[in-house]
Amino acid sequence: MSQQTKNFVGINLGLVLFALGIVVFRNPNNFASGGMSGLALLSHAFIPLPVGAIMMALNVLALLLGYLFLGKNRVKGSLYGTFALAAMVLLFEIILPMDNPLTDQRFMELIFSVFLPGFGAAIVFHCGATGGGTDIIAQIVSKFSRWKVTTALLVVDFTIALGAMFIFSTEDFLYSVLGVCIRVFAMDSILESLRIHKVVVVISDQSTDIKQYINYKLKRGATVHMAKGAFTDKEKEVITTVLSRRQAHMLQQFVNAKDPAAFITICNSTEIVGAGFGKLG
Repeated sequence: MSQQTKNFVGINLGLVLFALGIVVFRNPNNFASGGMSGLALLSHAFIPLPVGAIMMALNVLALLLGYLFLGKNRVKGSLYGTFALAAMVLLFEIILPMDNPLTDQRFMELIFSVFLPGFGAAIVFHCGATGGGTDIIAQIVSKFSRWKVTTALLVVDFTIALGAMFIFSTEDFLYSVLGVCIRVFAMDSILESLRIHKVVVVISDQSTDIKQYINYKLKRGATVHMAKGAFTDKEKEVITTVLSRRQAHMLQQFVNAKDPAAFITICNSTEIVGAGFGKLG
């Protein structure tokens, strides 16, 4: 399966999780915890249309504003995710009509209403796409103010959550604000987890075999330099490579079998750019 196909599957899986979280947990509980879905939920109190249909209309408006103020290059990456998410929300509203909350445990449903869309959005972002919506509005606000995009996004989301107090109730407002706060931390944690790679450093007398294993079995590169032991005063090759979790485990098993006396250190890295990984800049 090509990387493009994997990304397409990942984007759609993420959007399905996002849409399920909105339809099953957010909407029935009036959790307007930011995002275009939250704005659509507030609008639904005045407009007798499904939330998904309102989301679609609001997203079209956001894309038009983005095109006018940001240019087509800044919004074209949001096109698919924006419309696909709204369409999935509308579809799930038809398939899974939710007139009432799933349970009487609102706090538990709040957690699911945050983590399910949060995990879905993180997968979409990890695959190089976005759900659009208020992200575009935040970029416009950032362009005409001194705020960073992340700050502008928080302000937009909190403003949407504030609307829940006037349209629904104070309790809904408090839950919505709490949902925004949890989502910020959840998204950061999930994205960091998805981006983790392992930086592996190996010192061994069997360095030739280990380098061949990294290059030809794991299909990865490595950097080699000479270092001298402080106690033994002997020079040895130090091999440094960056691998996925699975590859790091495979390499560790290979090294342990090849040279039980080898010295291995493994560290996590959440940001790798360059050949074979993310793009520079």
